Amino acid sequence: MQDYDPNSTGAVAAVMAVFAAMLIPIIIIWVIVIAGQWKVYAKAGKPGWACIIPIYNLIVMLEIVGKPIWWIFLFLIPCVNIIFVIWTLNLVSKSFGQSEGFTLGLIFLGFIFWPILGFGNYQYLGPSAAEAGGLRPRDPFNSTNYQDPNQPPQA
Repeated sequence: MQDYDPNSTGAVAAVMAVFAAMLIPIIIIWVIVIAGQWKVYAKAGKPGWACIIPIYNLIVMLEIVGKPIWWIFLFLIPCVNIIFVIWTLNLVSKSFGQSEGFTLGLIFLGFIFWPILGFGNYQYLGPSAAEAGGLRPRDPFNSTNYQDPNQPPQA
């Protein structure tokens, strides 16, 4: 009992309190992201629970974007995986009719953009939506009388 320092108990308790205070918001954010991804998988016609199983979630994601399964090996190569993960997220956003701006949101603010994609009124258009060839802004009030904002008005 001679080596016992009563001050060390308080330090350990403080570290544990800080760890617990940081852990709770991280778990809440994680649950929100998983819920958003679950809905995205479900919108694409895949089982939602697939988003919580490691490796299998990447296989299902590759099916959603229409890429071959062997890309899973590219996700395992250091430095190459960064490029292919960004490319896959871009194809996810295009498969739901979104542009590269939405891809940046998925990359940098995924905890916000996955729930937006999952719980929003975005529809799955197919694997990469033909590389977003028909991507146009839509008028939510009158979709039959659409006027492209980049073209002059028609008389």
